[in-house]
Amino acid sequence: MFRIEQKMEKGLGRAGVLETPHGSIRTPAFVTVGTKATVKALTPEQVKETGSQVVLANTYHLYLEPGEKIVEQGGGLGKFMGWEGPTMTDSGGFQVFSLGGGSVSKVQKKHSNILKNVGMSERDEALSPLVKIDEDGVTFKSYKDGSTHRFTPERSIEIQHAIGADIIFAFDECTSPTASYEYQKEAMERTHRWAARSLERHRELKIENAKLKNADKKLSANSHELAYSKGPMLFGIVQGGRFEDLRKESARFMAGLRIDGLAPSERSEFSGFGIGGSFDKEDMGSAVRWVNELLPEEKPRHLLGIGDPLDLFGAVENGCDLFDCVAPTRQARTGSLYTRHGRFNIENAKYKNDFSPVEQGCTCYTCKHFTRAYLAHLFRSNEILANTLASIHNVHFIVNLVKQMREGIITGTFSRLKEDFFASYKK
Repeated sequence: MFRIEQKMEKGLGRAGVLETPHGSIRTPAFVTVGTKATVKALTPEQVKETGSQVVLANTYHLYLEPGEKIVEQGGGLGKFMGWEGPTMTDSGGFQVFSLGGGSVSKVQKKHSNILKNVGMSERDEALSPLVKIDEDGVTFKSYKDGSTHRFTPERSIEIQHAIGADIIFAFDECTSPTASYEYQKEAMERTHRWAARSLERHRELKIENAKLKNADKKLSANSHELAYSKGPMLFGIVQGGRFEDLRKESARFMAGLRIDGLAPSERSEFSGFGIGGSFDKEDMGSAVRWVNELLPEEKPRHLLGIGDPLDLFGAVENGCDLFDCVAPTRQARTGSLYTRHGRFNIENAKYKNDFSPVEQGCTCYTCKHFTRAYLAHLFRSNEILANTLASIHNVHFIVNLVKQMREGIITGTFSRLKEDFFASYKK
């Protein structure tokens, strides 16, 4: 499932290969985000040409539109969106807490402020009309029409199984990074209980699906055998904020979570792990490292929501294998383009007559065929093509930067790559 090809001599970084039903992912790898079963402004073929290996979609959004049953009837996420490679879905937890206040902008603004709270009582008092958390799950409102919905760990897993990604995530409580120690601990412990429930429902669904698929093959009805037949890989999510004891406690819990009754020869731990939370650069060498020093080495680790080039270097050398972030395409749609010398905004007046590519030496479709002057014209003219060409470049830049990190681990040149990049990249 996951094998390590090379480790760093210093640091926790490693280069590996993660096998999925729809192909191999050579890690470290940047996961391109296709929130609603589409990478914004790009066709699947264009995504592939950037070098992307895997696409992540969002459970919350696909549940609301078009609905998980339609995706399932369409052949599953990959077939539905025309992507032939590996796919992932997150649990929907982050969006439930960040968007669950409803569709009215005034409500969304209020909810955004709520997430900045620092204590349990404040959170409960302000959040109760919008997002209700209890031991069983979360009740929230649709950002589309304000209708009320409910996610439990079991429901999130059921939706993700229906969507049909290769890798899925356990349902967790996403907390504000400024939340108090007491609330972080309470939320972490709830996330642990939800993780066990997610794992149990995942196992039940794998058994049910395996029985259906193998009914005519006369396989053993033994549940242990069926539970480990082909199906999505489930990753558990480590939480705990920026508190060392909580992060370590969460990592130990997730690493050892098992379902009673499984055969000793079949390890019932998660197939991999997600690391949740909001991180600053210094957290890569602290919170992220604390976790990865304790998680099983033979399992892949996914750092959720990280995409800044400088942060990616820190995450890789501190043991992360996968990363996802909307930043490359979101920045692109505002005209902000990545280069090895930092980001720049193409609508700046000085690029109006600049007939060089976005970045010299870049091999993306945009840089091979168009100039900065042309992109500046497209953005000023509000042309749709502007978003496509900018997104192609930004996704290509980030995906291939992480590929270079992988090569650096294999060849022992990662430190030099990092040093050179940090010297030239200006935020």
